[in-house]
Amino acid sequence: MKRIIFITLALYLFSSIFLHTPCFAQEEKSQEENSASMEQIQRSLYTYDPAGRRDPFKDLLAGTEADEEGVMRAISEMSIDDIILIGILKIKTSLIGIIRGPQGFPFRINEGDQFEDGFVLTIEERKVVFRKTKNRGIPLSRPINVTKEINPEER
Repeated sequence: MKRIIFITLALYLFSSIFLHTPCFAQEEKSQEENSASMEQIQRSLYTYDPAGRRDPFKDLLAGTEADEEGVMRAISEMSIDDIILIGILKIKTSLIGIIRGPQGFPFRINEGDQFEDGFVLTIEERKVVFRKTKNRGIPLSRPINVTKEINPEER
């Protein structure tokens, strides 16, 4: 009895392996059905319902560029005492200063740029000279030159 069961089982496995028939009568899907179901799955993966929330996949700037007037307005509201000179760039023959504002954001400055209490007088290779014309909103009778140098560790 055991031999008959063993032989029947062996023949069934042999036929399923070598004759390429499924063991448990599973139906194979056609290639077209597989591709159609994959397309449907891919479409469902990329839908998003914000339900009143911001879409996390949408570009925050949405094609807008930072306006130069906004940057100049931010610089004009800074005090000379609150800024830190980070570096100086030399582009061909002109020099551009790089400063860090009170919030830690970097800005570029050129000669003549206005601040809340003065303006940039000159930019040299290792220092920037500011002319301070006001002190806490009160005009000074004599302008003061404030020199900010790059630290030797940062050179």
